[in-house]
Amino acid sequence: MKHHKFLFLLSFLVMAISFPKEGSAQESFDPDELYANARKLILDGKRTEGRLILSKVLTKYPDYGDVLVLMGRSYAWDGKYDSAAIYFEKALLASPSYEDVYVAYIDDLFWSENYERAGEVIALGLEKIGPQSTELKYRYSRLLYYKEDYKNALKAANEVFSKAPKTEGLLGYIETLRRKTRINAVGATYDYDYFYGDLSPWNTYSVYGRTHTDFTGSLIARVTHSERFDGRGTQAELDAFPSLGKNKYGYFNVGYSQASFFPKFRFGTSVFWNLPKAYELEAGYRYLQFSDVTHIITGSAGKYIGNWWLNLRLNFIPGKDGSSTSANFQTRYYFSGPEDFFSIQVSTGVSPDEETRDFQSQLLNSYRARIGYQHLWTSRWMGFGFVGYSRDEISEKQFRNNLNISIGTEFRF
Repeated sequence: MKHHKFLFLLSFLVMAISFPKEGSAQESFDPDELYANARKLILDGKRTEGRLILSKVLTKYPDYGDVLVLMGRSYAWDGKYDSAAIYFEKALLASPSYEDVYVAYIDDLFWSENYERAGEVIALGLEKIGPQSTELKYRYSRLLYYKEDYKNALKAANEVFSKAPKTEGLLGYIETLRRKTRINAVGATYDYDYFYGDLSPWNTYSVYGRTHTDFTGSLIARVTHSERFDGRGTQAELDAFPSLGKNKYGYFNVGYSQASFFPKFRFGTSVFWNLPKAYELEAGYRYLQFSDVTHIITGSAGKYIGNWWLNLRLNFIPGKDGSSTSANFQTRYYFSGPEDFFSIQVSTGVSPDEETRDFQSQLLNSYRARIGYQHLWTSRWMGFGFVGYSRDEISEKQFRNNLNISIGTEFRF
């Protein structure tokens, strides 16, 4: 009998061990799996549900760096910057050598415009991670930008580009800095247009000077002289690129000429928006006064992808006898910096911003392809060269084929 009681007790203990209580099963969870589930919920916009899961993980693993960072980012994305900072501060203490902690916290501080604390976190990050961190160096440049130290911000951004040129949004950011940097320059361009037929070649010369003011942004004065259609003429222009806010800038152009192949008066304006994910949008208007006035609605969309810049421009020209459109697609591949690139351009119709084209003739159809290269030889000298070919339909039976060669240089001081 005692032997049977012993076997019964032993069987009971085995069953108790084999079938633990329901609460015990819940306690043995996988924190990595829970983190992955919470991340998916948060990225899908279900922030509250995701944070509940992260809170469960933190009760058992309070120093889990990725969980603290994700919790902080979720609050920052909701605009709750103070709540986000609590978790980022904890993450700094838990993982002082983890780069993602600094990157996420600095972004939160930038959004809340707490630039003083952002500077402290950047300095700490560069000390713990090292100056080789391009993510921290990029944000150091951004801090200088917010402090309106554009010259040193550009210098730091160029250093990042030399090590990590595919950083998202970097090229567009550098272009913005270049517009804000006070750089004076003078330059000259020459265009030679050869036509396959009876039309004599065109020669177009242009000289310009560029400066910068707080009111106008970049300010460019240009004089263009051209020899075409057995005549000569000169056009004077002024361009300005004023800042319209943190992520927006404008373009204004006015010009005057007495030559028949240039508009007597020209005016242009555009607004550019720098958007997240390295996108840029433009909406604008052009006015060209020949014997008749031409109105043009224009717009473009651009995108920086790694070392590439892609841009599509569309023009709409309303008219009494019917409307017309033109399109221009341009791409650039950047090499060692934003001034060193290879360019490809294809277009249909004639764009109002292509001053070497024949905009006055009533073309039925026009097609153009162009390639070129620009390079900054030294910190002061820049040069470029382009070659293009266009085929213009003058009438149903008459076509004009044109080879264009364009060269130019610029000196900065």
